[in-house]
Amino acid sequence: MSGWAAIVVGVVAGYLFGGIPFGLIVGRLSGVGDLRERGSGKTGFTNSLRTMGWKWAAIVVVGDIAKGASAVLIGSMVLDDPWAAALAGVAAVIGHIFPVYAGFRGGRGVATAFGAFLAVSPPAALVVVALSIVILVVFRYASLMSVVGVFVGFVTVAGLVFAERLDAPYLVFALLTMLAVEISHVGNIRRLIAGTEPKLGQGGGQRPTGAH
Repeated sequence: MSGWAAIVVGVVAGYLFGGIPFGLIVGRLSGVGDLRERGSGKTGFTNSLRTMGWKWAAIVVVGDIAKGASAVLIGSMVLDDPWAAALAGVAAVIGHIFPVYAGFRGGRGVATAFGAFLAVSPPAALVVVALSIVILVVFRYASLMSVVGVFVGFVTVAGLVFAERLDAPYLVFALLTMLAVEISHVGNIRRLIAGTEPKLGQGGGQRPTGAH
């Protein structure tokens, strides 16, 4: 399969994979309940860590990374189409942020984006991991790690595309994925500027009734 048919199948599969709400599933298994009622109200790794601790959060992040990687690999290995792979990765991130299975209220797409970057280019993902660890250790802001990390991932993939080490569709993947993650962090960026953003492990209490 190739062409528009492959792209459509890749996008749909990517979105459905990305929408699997591992945070909600693990939250209920851990006894916490709906993760969106606590902390930041999101379903990703950071809020999982705040509300459930490392053991359960590790399960969530592995699942979320696998979603992004699986979407890209379906496009590249099953559909054998770089455009299908690139847009499936973007769709997985959007699916995580707006999951059809969970009322379109998910996470911020960081771990899923990382999984997609990992499948697109392991070297780019390695650069992102190295820088992210440094930022997290020095500043302890998961949101800062996320917004800088995804930008670095974009720059690295762009460099590989211009060096003809990756196909051109992956530049579109990297740009759209970066934009999706950055937009999902607008509130975090504002709090970082204001100095009110919680650091890693902080802010896992019950959310006010009706908060989103």
